[in-house]
Amino acid sequence: MTDLDLRLVRYFVTVAEQQHFGRAAQQLLIGQPSLSRQIRRLEDAVGTRLLDRTSRGTRLTRAGEAFLPRAKALQRLADQAVGESRAAADPSRLNAGYIPGLVITPVVAEMRRRYPDAEIEARHVQWNTGRDALIEGLVDLVVARLPFRTEGLDVTVLYDEPRAAVMHRGHRLAGRESITMADIADEPVPQVPNWEFNDYWRMHPRPDGRPAPGGPVITSLEDKFEHVAAGEAIAIVPWAVHYGRPDLVGVPISDAAPGHVVMATRAGDRGRLVSAFRTWAQRLLPDPSVPPQREPRSQHIR
Repeated sequence: MTDLDLRLVRYFVTVAEQQHFGRAAQQLLIGQPSLSRQIRRLEDAVGTRLLDRTSRGTRLTRAGEAFLPRAKALQRLADQAVGESRAAADPSRLNAGYIPGLVITPVVAEMRRRYPDAEIEARHVQWNTGRDALIEGLVDLVVARLPFRTEGLDVTVLYDEPRAAVMHRGHRLAGRESITMADIADEPVPQVPNWEFNDYWRMHPRPDGRPAPGGPVITSLEDKFEHVAAGEAIAIVPWAVHYGRPDLVGVPISDAAPGHVVMATRAGDRGRLVSAFRTWAQRLLPDPSVPPQREPRSQHIR
């Protein structure tokens, strides 16, 4: 029997999807040399090479192409097993994850009021790690912003969220009540080394088909706002984001498609506390500080 480490399987899937060790390492929040060693361990366990490095990145070998769909299936089965076993073992405990800039306090308070014998906890996760926190069993659900990979998850859209451009207070557009995408067509926008977020937050390509201008490469929200404050770029963000800096200002983008705030769980998790949290999240969110664009809606994604 082959003894596969599911953590290594997840690393392989990430490299295969990113087609680049560097981007995969940044998404996984580990060092690239360490990731390379872990992939070699997996190849040793499987008994064949799964990935080839090229001058342009990384590509699957024929063995890797055959292994990838089965690796994804292993991840899905593991996620389901974790979710079902946690629900069965401790039906009176719920860890609710949330990313920066989103508020779940009203839902947590309502859950504690309605289920006084249950242990309901809110747990902060980084903006790009909500899916990993679910898969690894650190949380039972996460309230987050799309986009992120949804395979192996059940995802419900809670509400839409208008978008804004953040800029230096002295920027030529800073005094506007609102702007359009045409107003910022040539403005540099920070880039992140992760396709899953990069094109979405840069709105690349633009609605008219033009490519988004380049911009500084960043790996953290703090770096992004630092570049914006220095006048080197603007950033397209959810209107609800609190910048916390007097030198920055946000201006609504009137013709930008709204973003989506969602609640995600492991696929098939029908625990009573998870289901109740979803119901109250749909009723009590969005955060009242967000200017409404339309009525909150319920939409399920599988």
